[in-house]
Amino acid sequence: MNALMDDNSFEVVVVGGGAAGLSAALILGRSRRRTLVVDAGEPRNAPSGHMQGYLSRDGMAPAEFLAAGRRELLAYGVEVRPGEVTAAAADGDGFALTLADGTALAARRLVVATGLVDELPEIGGLAERWGRDVLHCPFCHGWEVRDRPLGVVAHPAMPAHQALMVSHLSSDVTLFLDGAELTGQDARLLAAAGVRTVEGAVEAVAVEDDRLTGVRLADGRTVGCEVLFAAGTRLLPRDGVLRQLGAEGYETPFGTFVKVDEAGRTSVPGVWAAGNVTGPAEQVVNAAGAGYRAGAVLHGELLMGDLAARADGLEG
Repeated sequence: MNALMDDNSFEVVVVGGGAAGLSAALILGRSRRRTLVVDAGEPRNAPSGHMQGYLSRDGMAPAEFLAAGRRELLAYGVEVRPGEVTAAAADGDGFALTLADGTALAARRLVVATGLVDELPEIGGLAERWGRDVLHCPFCHGWEVRDRPLGVVAHPAMPAHQALMVSHLSSDVTLFLDGAELTGQDARLLAAAGVRTVEGAVEAVAVEDDRLTGVRLADGRTVGCEVLFAAGTRLLPRDGVLRQLGAEGYETPFGTFVKVDEAGRTSVPGVWAAGNVTGPAEQVVNAAGAGYRAGAVLHGELLMGDLAARADGLEG
């Protein structure tokens, strides 16, 4: 650790305080790296009452999970500050960051774990039910809604996929095409799964007594279901910091995400990324693992680089 660093200079700044960012910070703190987490406080899973599929934490509330993670960081001297990074640039061998309140930070290395935003389809009443009975992931929420009448709003690029995935959860699944077109193979698989298809534009969700009862179409029809998977949600990575730094991206059916290698390195030397900012399929447990791996590799590279420089100085 560098005892000469001032209060706003760090060996590593982690941008984002979700599962990926906190996990990276944990391993960096345990490695005695002076580390700061800058957390905008906008986790993707905040509307959900629970998270699933994380061994030993299955069913835990997302806010409780993050609070426990922040408490663990304190034991290793990691600082967590609320805030948003609005500017980032290379600065010598490190990086200069500016927060929304004007605070300037310096870091030798960066881990960006800023996640993504779900941009919901423009369907009346959908946003108010998000995380309750309007869902997006069969692995996150499927067990809790098993055997109930399920609806799926098709994704334009992969219209049948989500309906096929949830067909294993219930024998009553309806796919609302909402303008999407099925291939012949899509139609065959949907028929094999027993999924009904409904054509026509989706206008709104139907709600009675604070529970979803169906989907209202533009032609006036209402088709019943108790849970709706909104596969048409757009996934928008919070990648402003990475774009400012010039990190390369890659295309997916769900949009452009930052390109990383198996350890989380981006195309920008000294910058790692982990979690949903790197791809659409990073669940909480995956994001935590990616953050751990990025933190461990980052520490090792810093250590070996510093030792090599010290050895060169001794030889000189």
